[in-house]
Amino acid sequence: MADQLAVGSRRGLKPALPLLLPAYLWLTVAIFLPLSAMVFFSFMTDLPLAGKEWSFTLGNYAAFFSQSLYSRLLLSSLRLGLEVTLWCVVIGYPAAYVLAKVLKGRSREAIFLLVILPFWSNGLVRIFSWAMVLREGGILDTALNAVLPFKINIDLMYSYPAVIIGLVHSYVPYMVLTCYLTLQAIDDSLIEAGRSLGASRRQVLWRVIIPLSMPGLIAGAALIFVPVVGSFMEPRILGGRTGTFYGTVIEDQFVAVFNWPLGAALSFILLAVVLIILALAAPVLRRAA
Repeated sequence: MADQLAVGSRRGLKPALPLLLPAYLWLTVAIFLPLSAMVFFSFMTDLPLAGKEWSFTLGNYAAFFSQSLYSRLLLSSLRLGLEVTLWCVVIGYPAAYVLAKVLKGRSREAIFLLVILPFWSNGLVRIFSWAMVLREGGILDTALNAVLPFKINIDLMYSYPAVIIGLVHSYVPYMVLTCYLTLQAIDDSLIEAGRSLGASRRQVLWRVIIPLSMPGLIAGAALIFVPVVGSFMEPRILGGRTGTFYGTVIEDQFVAVFNWPLGAALSFILLAVVLIILALAAPVLRRAA
């Protein structure tokens, strides 16, 4: 029986190969080949450009363990990823619930359009827009002083909260979209059954809605946490000196210092740490899903 299933699966795979080939070819060219080159660079003493001499070394990886600065920045970036993910859950999950279970018709379409609107604008435009809002004498400062009877000074630029605000604005749509899909798939009769059995709204939320929508929460958290840990644009522009994180140091190695081997090594250390975290959390997340 097992042999028949294996033969049947192979027969079903052959017609799909022409359809799968473009995707796998694109992944190979656009992802695996550049990653392979970066792995090669991470073990080099220098780039083989303009006749420079180079050799293989483990010193780029050893630099991470010998200098405590890198480990501190990595921990700060992991904390930043957790905080941004938490804020995205707090903001995005209720919005997804309202879209999936409360709003209907054109009002849902209008709110959904506002949610995905950040995807249609350039990331740098979004970041510099927040710079105009959060700086001293900016839009927020001017608006509050025009309404309040006393003068206040709102200057969040080049601060940790400014980085959080910029990152949450950039990534909260991922949480809304993933949670919306799972919440919309929940049958309303299950919610009505819980209410008819005497459960309060809070009990229905914690015992019915959240457990059934957990796959969307997990998917959204993964989509947010992984890129935020290595982010550099929002910390660089909105954080200033306080926005020095692991991602900004990696960017400096590639752009400012032109030390590609060290930047590649730091990048793969970050990749390894993220994969280890996801692997350790996989059993818990699998039971929750």
